[in-house]
Amino acid sequence: MPEIVHHLKMRHALLVDDDDVLLAALKLFLESHDFMVSTANNGLEALKTIMSLDVDVVVCDFMMPKMAGDMFYLAVERVKPQICKRFIFVTGYEGDPRFSEFLAKTKTVVLYKPVTPGKLMGTIKILFERNAADKSGR
Repeated sequence: MPEIVHHLKMRHALLVDDDDVLLAALKLFLESHDFMVSTANNGLEALKTIMSLDVDVVVCDFMMPKMAGDMFYLAVERVKPQICKRFIFVTGYEGDPRFSEFLAKTKTVVLYKPVTPGKLMGTIKILFERNAADKSGR
C-alpha cells in the first residue's frame, strides 16, 4: 500500500495594529501555532502588504493612524474583495456608533479588547470553518 503524504498548508496571517506590544505578542502566539505572520502598524501599510500577498486571515484594529480599520477594509474590498471574508476586527471601542454601523453593514467578525490567545484562536478557527463551508456551497 503506498504511503499517503499529507501536506499541510501553512496559514498566513496579517496583523494590523498600532500597538507594537500587542502586535509582537500576537505575532509570537500565531507563529507558535504554525502561522506565517506579516504585520503592519496601520491600514496604509497593511494595504501595501495585501497587494503583494494572499493571506488567510486579517486581524485588524479599528482605530489606527494614517488609515483606520474600516477604511482599510473598504480599500481591500475594491482591490481584493475575496479577502474581506477573512477579516477579524479587534477593538476596544465597543458601542462606538461609527464602528457599530460599519459592522452592521459588513457583517465582519469582531473581538473586543482585551483579547485572549484562546479567544483569538477560537475565532480564527470559526472563521476558517465558515469560509470553508461557503466554498463548498453549504
